[in-house]
Amino acid sequence: MSTNLHGRSFLTLQDFSTSEIRYLLDLGHDLKSKRRAGIHRPTLEGKHIVLLFEKTSTRTRCSFEVAASQEGAHVTFLDAASSQMGKKESLEDTAKVLGRFFDGIEYRGYHQSVVETLAQHAGVPVWNGLTDADHPTQILADMMTIEEHCAKPLAKVKVVFPGDVRNNMCYAWMMGAAKMGMHFVGLGPKSLVGEADQTVLQQCQKTAERTGAIIELTDNMDCLKDADVIYGDIWASMGEEDLIPARAKLLSPYRVTMDTLRATQNPEVLYMHCLPSFHDLETKMAKEWADKGVDIQEVTDGVFRSRHSVVFDEAENRMHSIKAILVATMGS
Repeated sequence: MSTNLHGRSFLTLQDFSTSEIRYLLDLGHDLKSKRRAGIHRPTLEGKHIVLLFEKTSTRTRCSFEVAASQEGAHVTFLDAASSQMGKKESLEDTAKVLGRFFDGIEYRGYHQSVVETLAQHAGVPVWNGLTDADHPTQILADMMTIEEHCAKPLAKVKVVFPGDVRNNMCYAWMMGAAKMGMHFVGLGPKSLVGEADQTVLQQCQKTAERTGAIIELTDNMDCLKDADVIYGDIWASMGEEDLIPARAKLLSPYRVTMDTLRATQNPEVLYMHCLPSFHDLETKMAKEWADKGVDIQEVTDGVFRSRHSVVFDEAENRMHSIKAILVATMGS
C-alpha cells in the first residue's frame, strides 16, 4: 500500500508509523539527490505557507524558507513582535484565520500545546519547528545524515546523547529511535535521569516493544561502548540563561572530548549536534561566560572539527528533510 500523508500535520514522530517515517526519509534522500543532479520539478507552485516564530532560529527558518522556495511555494514570516497570536487574538482564532490564507503553518516556540491547538483549528497542515517538548524535523535530518555516513541500517545503530536528558532533543530522539527500532541512550547525571518525563519514557518503551528498539536513560559512562553516534546539544536552552552556571557545573563531566569518542571503541563513530554549538570561544555568549570563569562548551573544538564530525552535513539535511515534509503533506 502506498503512503499518503497529504493534509497531515507534523507535530511529533509519535503520530507516525515506522513505515511513514521511512517514507519521509526516502523522500528526503530522493529530493536531495534530484536537487544535486539539477532535476527541478517544483511540486508546491501556487502554495503559500506561514512561519510563526516565538523562538529565534537560523537553521529552522532558513530550511523552511529555502525548501518551500525551491518547490515553488511562497513564504510569509511572522515573529512574536509582528503577530497578535496569543496577545490580542486567541490561538484558536489565529489558527482559523491563517488557515483561510495559507496552505500550511509552521510553528517554532515554547509549548507543545500551542502547535497542537493550531493543528486542531487551522484546517491545513501544521508543522512543528521546535517546542520545549519536541523537535521532530531535526530528528528526520539526523536520521538522513546517519544513513549517509553509517553502513548499518538504522535499526542496528546505537546513539548516545550525553548531557541534559530532560530536554526536547533527548525526548525527540527517544521517540524517533523507538519508532525506527534503534538503540538510544540518554547519558547524564543521576539527578537529571530521575527528573526525565516518565510519560515520554514509558510511551517510547512501549513503542520499542513492537519495533525492537532499546531506549535507556543512565548515568553510567560504560554505555558509550559500541556507540555509532555521539549526539551533542547545548546545556541550557533559550530562556534558561540564568541556569547556565549550575548547568555547566553539573554537566561538565559529560562534555564530549576525544576521550569520549575513544570510549566508544568505534573508530568510525560519528559526532552529531543539532546546532548552534559552543565548541570554542568565538561566540559572544561563550566568551562572556568564560570571562566569568564558566566554561559552557559542551564539546571540545577538537571533536567538533574532527573527521568524526558530520554536523554541517546534518545542518544541510534540515532543508532536505523539511522539504520532504512539505511535499508529502502539502504537495499535489
